[in-house]
Amino acid sequence: MAISLFDKLSDGREVTQYVLANRAGMTAKIINYGATLTSLSVADRDGKVEDVVLGHDSVQGYIEGTAYFGATVGRYSNRIGKGSFELDGKQYQLTINNGPNRLHGGKIGFSKVLWDTKTLSESEEPSVEFVYVSRDGEEGYPGKVTLKVVYILTAANELRIDYEGTTDKPTILNPTHHSYFNLTGSFTNTILDHLLTIEADSFIPVDEGLIPTGQYMKVTDTPMDFRVGTAIGARIDNPDEQLVFGRGYDHNWILRDGDGKLRKAAEVYDPTRGLGLKDSSEMLKNYNELKVWQKSYQLCLEIYRATTKVPKEERFGLTSQIRRAVVSVVSNIAEGYGRKTITECIRFLFIAYGSNCELETQMLLSGDLGTIESAKLKGIKEKMLL
Repeated sequence: MAISLFDKLSDGREVTQYVLANRAGMTAKIINYGATLTSLSVADRDGKVEDVVLGHDSVQGYIEGTAYFGATVGRYSNRIGKGSFELDGKQYQLTINNGPNRLHGGKIGFSKVLWDTKTLSESEEPSVEFVYVSRDGEEGYPGKVTLKVVYILTAANELRIDYEGTTDKPTILNPTHHSYFNLTGSFTNTILDHLLTIEADSFIPVDEGLIPTGQYMKVTDTPMDFRVGTAIGARIDNPDEQLVFGRGYDHNWILRDGDGKLRKAAEVYDPTRGLGLKDSSEMLKNYNELKVWQKSYQLCLEIYRATTKVPKEERFGLTSQIRRAVVSVVSNIAEGYGRKTITECIRFLFIAYGSNCELETQMLLSGDLGTIESAKLKGIKEKMLL
């Protein structure tokens, strides 16, 4: 693992870059400002290595940027209508940073702070851990939250991101990763020809301010139907109200119910390079958000955890519903105390498809929702052309 100075903040504090690499030639560069992925280089079917995520060359770009390139966002990703929510009978007002609403944590969310860091492993699957302690009342959120985020680059060309959050009193917590991908490796190329599959039969409509309505709508006969691999740009210019509101796709899809095991959430494939990306999660039920704007050169896939159908005794005390003030989307309401934690895992698996490529993958998690401490990969077998 290579560790180097990326830049310095105006107060002199150093921003450090960590470079994870595997034998297949894949490299991930992460900085401790915002626990941000700045670069992810992957080989295609011809062995050509290209960077497939957007990033900045200096920390100032991340400080001034509003697109959250590669960042860890929180406490609460996505929008909270009017920045207000009720928890245990008490109303909380958050800072406003997106019109009349609050977006991705607030004015100074997790993406705009320097995280504590330590390297965990420099083996064939190198990893680095980032920790941030969010004080009680920060940006208006109740409770002290300690969030640990671990980036792991596996030998299977998989970037795995593990999350663990701990709180000392009831709060809301919904972090996610915010990279923008372009699998062509050139950000002057459009991604509208990328083929996208989303494992979802329904999506959540938004209003003009991009606040989810709380309703579930079937994707059938709408531009939101990606159950079968479809070019992202195939319907993006349709005169559909939801596409008008989002200036393209800026929506949440309700993934099919899971059983706590790792499963595919979405898949993107670039026909020009033969490079595929699988976005996986182990959560029982969650939302996958896609951001793609008209004439777009990148796409962003985010995963949010949901607890709507999880039995109460298996939820670490998670509440199962947020009122409309919290955009009616159910996600990570942490009522754990002391050592009680919430854990999540997101995996980005890159596959270089060749004409004779065969892929067989089995991924299982140890433990169950009630006892799992981190996402553990028990078994994986595969054949891939890299």
